Amino acid sequence: MAAVDPVAIGPVTVGGGHPLVLIGGPCVIESADHAAGLGSAIADVARRRGVPFIFKASFDKANRTSLDSYRGPGLAQGLRILADVRARLGVPVLTDIHEPGQAAPAAEAADVLQIPAFLCRQTDLLLAAGRTGRAVNVKKGQFLAPEDMRHAAAKIASTGNRRIMLTERGASFGYHNLVVDMRAFPVLRGLGYPVVFDVTHSLQLPGAGGGVTSGQAEFIDTLAPAGVAAGVDGVFLEIHEDPRRARSDAQNALALDRLDGLLALLVRIDAARRGAA
Repeated sequence: MAAVDPVAIGPVTVGGGHPLVLIGGPCVIESADHAAGLGSAIADVARRRGVPFIFKASFDKANRTSLDSYRGPGLAQGLRILADVRARLGVPVLTDIHEPGQAAPAAEAADVLQIPAFLCRQTDLLLAAGRTGRAVNVKKGQFLAPEDMRHAAAKIASTGNRRIMLTERGASFGYHNLVVDMRAFPVLRGLGYPVVFDVTHSLQLPGAGGGVTSGQAEFIDTLAPAGVAAGVDGVFLEIHEDPRRARSDAQNALALDRLDGLLALLVRIDAARRGAA
């Protein structure tokens, strides 16, 4: 397994032989109380299983399938909510940015700036994120080969910021379908950065719900262990206490009551893999 430079994010370190990290939370901020309450519940489970935790939620889902879909509370209110979650829970926070002008304000409230998969080649966005000095998590576009992510990483690194993580979230496989090639994980690690597996987005069926994104959450328990066995440094899970009521990505979110058992399994697999390395 290729050596990678670890990325320190407050009390959490991703990569470099450190324990498996959980990045988790609702797809989109639904309300201040919901974000804080769900974040606290996830943090309790992660703490019980000894898994370092980064809370994630989007203040704006700018790439929703339909114009009528809920996008979130927006930049100003969303960042206030994220800053409150960070302060109340004492955990790092991750959120997406979609435009260069969002990078600096988002960096005030979040510890990790995430570049959505559809935007992973947007040079100005990558440079703006890098210049903040915050850790940057770049999702691999569904249209890219894993080795092509070296160009996205190089754009960020050109700012002097090497606090970079690369995330696999599936590749387009015909219409309305994604597949995960497990060979992508060692290829991405070979670029020298920690690698995260976005399990739940990899189970999307994009646009297959007639104006909404459908998904196959029943396969979370299949893909997540496979990715950990393949050597990822973190897993990314959209989690909701009642996925049927989630305002975004309802059909591929993990139900909160399934998190404890899944983390217990992933920790065992990660330990076994490290023992065999």
